[in-house]
Amino acid sequence: MLDSETAKELIKPQMPVVCSNNGQFAVVDHIEGLDQIKLAKDKTGQHHYIPLTWVTSVDDKVHINRPGDQAMREWTTTPAYNKS
Repeated sequence: MLDSETAKELIKPQMPVVCSNNGQFAVVDHIEGLDQIKLAKDKTGQHHYIPLTWVTSVDDKVHINRPGDQAMREWTTTPAYNKS
């Protein structure tokens, strides 16, 4: 898993987020808190959040470890802050 400092260095606004079957399903808004990515608003104007634990690699895109349809079922609409 990426730590928050490395994530902030590598993951930048407007980067595409690509699922495990290589389809883009979102765009990065910014890193939220210590362990989440806030995604840009979708077609309905809603932000979503995914955990950094889903990220498998970062190049010119953010790659995650699940198919897009699963990611969209599991993402949240409010940040889940790490309480540690």
